[in-house]
Amino acid sequence: MEIACDESGSEGDNLIGGVTDVFAHASVHMSVESAAACVQEIRDRIRSPALEYKANHLLREKHRRVLLWLLDPAGPVAGHAWVHLTEKSFFLLGKVTELLGADEQTRDLYDAGPRRLGRGDWEALLKSFNDMMRRRNRDLVTHPNRMPTLDLLVPAIVRAVEHWGAPVTIVHDQQNLLTPDRVARLKDILGGRLIGLRLVDSRSDARVQIADFLAGVARKVASIELNGDGDPELTALLRPYVDPRSVWGDARSGRTLVGQV
Repeated sequence: MEIACDESGSEGDNLIGGVTDVFAHASVHMSVESAAACVQEIRDRIRSPALEYKANHLLREKHRRVLLWLLDPAGPVAGHAWVHLTEKSFFLLGKVTELLGADEQTRDLYDAGPRRLGRGDWEALLKSFNDMMRRRNRDLVTHPNRMPTLDLLVPAIVRAVEHWGAPVTIVHDQQNLLTPDRVARLKDILGGRLIGLRLVDSRSDARVQIADFLAGVARKVASIELNGDGDPELTALLRPYVDPRSVWGDARSGRTLVGQV
């Protein structure tokens, strides 16, 4: 089985105070021909002169009908796509409590922190946690077999391979984090379930373009839901695509996006 993947929201190990608060990784299992037909249909419906279409084209209000068509349960990618979501602040807290040997307290800390400290001081504390973990990553740079502690991409790829079940080959959009050493480590983690991984320009593979669309849309829809300004129609359409084991802390948005927290 060959799956095509792309991500949205990667800012390296800067998880707090960056541009995005959600990371999304999409995987797609479609034939090249089906994906190309889907991309062409999107282009025909949107009719933008842009050489390359991205998720932001689909997220524009004037193209909402195209996005609804793409995500529809009877649409072209239903049953052929999967998205793993990561709420960055919750992921970070998990790594801090893991380091302290208190994994079971992650959710309690996530829930109680903003109430006890106030939103501003809580954000400042998260930023200090992030800085601490980034320094620790740099201290471990001489250990090539260790995965960076704040790496969001590798756990998402692991979940994609686990979801599709059969041994897979991955075609992934160009990503600097997927170095040969890291790909080798992924193969070690996944054993025989990951046969190979090659990087391509998304413009050269329609399947990767579909993954790019889905990752970008999922990140945006999840982020606005997380921040209390969700779009119920889009959230409901996205939910069947979302990994129920996504890394998500916020209970309210988690119930609508992931189905459980």
